[in-house]
Amino acid sequence: MAEPRDAVDLVVVGAGPAGMAAAVTALDGGLRVVLVDAGSAPGGQFWRHPPDHAREALPTDDLHHDLRTYRALRAALAAHERTGRLTLLLDHPVWTTARAADAFTVHAVDRSRPPEERAVVLRAPALLVATGAYDRQLPFPGWDLPGVLTAGGLQSLLKGGGVVAGRRVVLGGTGPFLLPVAAALAARGAEVVAVCEAAAPSAWLRHPAPLLRNPAKWAEAAGYAGTLARHRIPVRTRTGIVGAEGEERVAVVRTASLDADGAPLPGTERRIEADTVGVGWGFVPQLDLLLPLGCDLADAGDGTTAAAVDAGQRTTVPGLYAAGETCGVGGAALALSEGRVAAVSVLTDLSAPGRPGLRALAAERRAVARHRAFARTLARAHPVPRNWPAWLSDDTTVCRCEEVTAGAVRAARADGSAADHRQVKQLTRAGMGWCQGRMCGPAVHGLVAARAEAYTPAERLIATPVTLGALADSAHPSTGDTPSEPV
Repeated sequence: MAEPRDAVDLVVVGAGPAGMAAAVTALDGGLRVVLVDAGSAPGGQFWRHPPDHAREALPTDDLHHDLRTYRALRAALAAHERTGRLTLLLDHPVWTTARAADAFTVHAVDRSRPPEERAVVLRAPALLVATGAYDRQLPFPGWDLPGVLTAGGLQSLLKGGGVVAGRRVVLGGTGPFLLPVAAALAARGAEVVAVCEAAAPSAWLRHPAPLLRNPAKWAEAAGYAGTLARHRIPVRTRTGIVGAEGEERVAVVRTASLDADGAPLPGTERRIEADTVGVGWGFVPQLDLLLPLGCDLADAGDGTTAAAVDAGQRTTVPGLYAAGETCGVGGAALALSEGRVAAVSVLTDLSAPGRPGLRALAAERRAVARHRAFARTLARAHPVPRNWPAWLSDDTTVCRCEEVTAGAVRAARADGSAADHRQVKQLTRAGMGWCQGRMCGPAVHGLVAARAEAYTPAERLIATPVTLGALADSAHPSTGDTPSEPV
């Protein structure tokens, strides 16, 4: 039977930097909070660690930044958990949310004791979504070979299990995230043959103000540059991965110099022997739990859409708040500040007695503005190349789950039947598979939509795979006909 939770003021979904900071701030202000996450430990992707019982055997602290803040947040959460004001639900993926007149209902599945699964139903008058983002991928011939991963996937293997995915690695895409991945792989013994950056460094010089206001970013970049120099890792700008070849797994990577719009320049192709490829084109905000609730979205400025929020991180739905990468990708420091600002708004709206002072709130809002300005500059300096579809032959697989090719997507556009990725899905099944378009959605959108139109994922009532048993269980809670209402 579903396990209801009662006497809750706030449910926070996502225990990354934004969710942890929001939960601690709300708890310090006197609220009763449930913090729920699909992972086995708090930290999200940024502070991903091995499970607590395996940390001594798999040390990964050297792969992290700002562990002092992480440890302070974990200690604060543990202290509030001992008082009973915090309920921390790990290994609890949330599969849908709903809104009634006076409360939000959050449906999760307890997978903390496999193979058993139990439905968990949470209710509270306030809901804060801090579910982060996932890797944006652009297909190329051979991207479906074993050994081709997302850059985020390579980093998750390292941080979460100390696993180095290959011996000779080529990284490609755009954005500074490629640098820490390269540095971490090299520190763990992999040979990083090349980092292929599609953008040109000169793009940063056109927007100097946000850079000057964020000196910590420069210091971080300098650290990565030093690591890459020590390991003699070449960074090739205006260069893209345009193909991969191999039999049982990738064996050769093809790269090419790119023109200003991202099309490969004739005669510049190189062939590099490698057993692993990591590709990343930025990130897509995770909006699956927000879309069914009907909150407005906004253009994030990097080709994606994100939750539209006010200066207090309130969405357009009363009682619903968002923080971190769900509001647009901008890094952990921004997520921490947004989480704290969102929690202050919850405390204010629920008339809690323990609201922080105005000076502290003003400082956090200034930090949000500063980091958001940096994120916008980052998006302008590292855009997705306009002509990336020039890499694709018609037989290149675009949707890996349903094996839909670029030719099929182009045909749907050419005959006028499809103007966006939702219509392509109806005509070709692209996006109907296991990942529900997370891998192929942005790429299909880029093949058929107007270039200026930002990608918005399709609304899904079920955000993550869930068993029929858990679905049935959530409809029949163990106490009464419905989950208990918050006090």
